[in-house]
Amino acid sequence: MSKKVALVLGSGGARGYAHIGVIEELEARGYEIGCVAGCSMGAVVGGIYAAGKLREYREWTESLDYLDVLRLLDVSFRLGAIRGEKVFGKIHDLIGEIDIEDLAIPYTAVATDLTNQQEIWFQEGCLHKAMRASAAIPSLFTPVTQGNRMLVDGGLLNPLPIVPVVASHCDLIIAVNLNSQNQNQYQLPVIERPAVFKNRVDQLMGSLSSRLPFLKREVDEEEEGELLVEANPWLEPPAPRRKTAAEAAPKSASSSHVLSTVGPASLLELVNQSFEVMQSSLTQYKIAGYPPDILINIPKRVCRFFEFHKAPELIMLGRQIASDTLDRYEREHP
Repeated sequence: MSKKVALVLGSGGARGYAHIGVIEELEARGYEIGCVAGCSMGAVVGGIYAAGKLREYREWTESLDYLDVLRLLDVSFRLGAIRGEKVFGKIHDLIGEIDIEDLAIPYTAVATDLTNQQEIWFQEGCLHKAMRASAAIPSLFTPVTQGNRMLVDGGLLNPLPIVPVVASHCDLIIAVNLNSQNQNQYQLPVIERPAVFKNRVDQLMGSLSSRLPFLKREVDEEEEGELLVEANPWLEPPAPRRKTAAEAAPKSASSSHVLSTVGPASLLELVNQSFEVMQSSLTQYKIAGYPPDILINIPKRVCRFFEFHKAPELIMLGRQIASDTLDRYEREHP
């Protein structure tokens, strides 16, 4: 007899694609998903699954290369870098007009109400609007205004919303944490891209990196400072620094450019890295307060929050980690 699962899908930007692999592994093993609660990308994937359109969504995301993702960026100059109308317009095309109460399974999307400083649970009403509000990552997507409320990513208060499913009549609670710190054995799978595509991406990145502040490229220290000011004109230009003798010496071709890993490359990335640090801490409190029966940990370091062109790799990784975690659980609970 299959076990009925209450599934909790956490927030974590592009790492949320791993949720697709987790769901596929659960279904392949015969687990029945009886309800789902999600936050941010977890709310998006969970809502699409509950609407019965996960296969179509996976096919679409796996078809996106870097250029396709860039074309989906409808740049905004108000309260967020991206309006999100193109991305969520595509999602709307997939699921259509459907209310949460009409879904095949109970569903909860968690958002944050900045106006009243409280957590909001969407358990009825328009599914598309609920997902859009829950996934309004601060500084990346523009907030959603609903009456007198301004709604943003639920991860601000509850990045792993276990509480909404605690009262469900399910055999197991399975939570997927996208902000795990200690999963060193897992690396992002390598999926080769066509060489001709890679060359086009490199050319495009060269022209866009100084315009879109969340795109980081290989630069030396001095050039990085100039790019930051160009991309963010409200920043003060960096003061010139006297180079040491070693720095002044001629560099070999192989060492002339390095990828800066000391810190974020822009104000936007700084905000989102700060947001993720906060989410990691909050997640630990949520797990301690309401421990799930099974916790599937996706390493935070496998990709940055905005790398939405890596769907195939992240889906594969999610399935691999889910498989290993379920193997351990099933050995301990035969």
